[in-house]
Amino acid sequence: MMHSDVQVKTRTLEAEMYHKNTLVLKYAIQYPWFMSAGFCAAIVRMNQYYAAKAQAFLKYCKQDLFNAAVEQYEYAAQNGFPTRVFEADENYTVTYKQDCAVSLYFDRYVYSGGAHGSTVRHSDTWDLDTGCRIMLWQLFPRSINSRTYVIRAVNNDIAEQIKSGNHDYFEDFEANVREYFDTDSFYLTTTGVAVYFQQYELAPYAAGIPEFCLPYSRFVMRPQCG
Repeated sequence: MMHSDVQVKTRTLEAEMYHKNTLVLKYAIQYPWFMSAGFCAAIVRMNQYYAAKAQAFLKYCKQDLFNAAVEQYEYAAQNGFPTRVFEADENYTVTYKQDCAVSLYFDRYVYSGGAHGSTVRHSDTWDLDTGCRIMLWQLFPRSINSRTYVIRAVNNDIAEQIKSGNHDYFEDFEANVREYFDTDSFYLTTTGVAVYFQQYELAPYAAGIPEFCLPYSRFVMRPQCG
């Protein structure tokens, strides 16, 4: 197994925003900055991509979310309610960095009032040879329908969890798995391909983001170099 020469540093955009001398919004946006002597073209593309995404989220925070926080502040002040500080936070985790591939996921948390905020996960897996993202179907032989395989594997995993009594899934989980499975919602680990679902899709909020690991086997393959 070959390990890539890719290194990563974290860049952060963060600030507190005030209205009438009152804190109404705070945000912290972390994004990766990759470095490599051997995969220069891919690294440039990845860095441009993540810097642009961070700037887009920053613009959302400073405009849309801040305006919503100000509106909530004014409403609370007029009605004698306590001020709720809005929050936005995004961080990333690199889960795989070998075999000419890099895989990572981002969790974006936004709180804009109410009982709790919400977290949305998104992920990317990069082929360092080509500078392109790897699609889920590319990790399976051509004879295997990757979507069908994953849905069946997830349903089997959930059924086993239910059988053991360790679960918080909604009763109609099979229909939910079919409806909500997104072929972009995966990342690589050293042991297999992790697929995930967003909050509320398969289980209540307290269950978080459900994840399922598909071990590398004759069907699920590691990325290939060259």
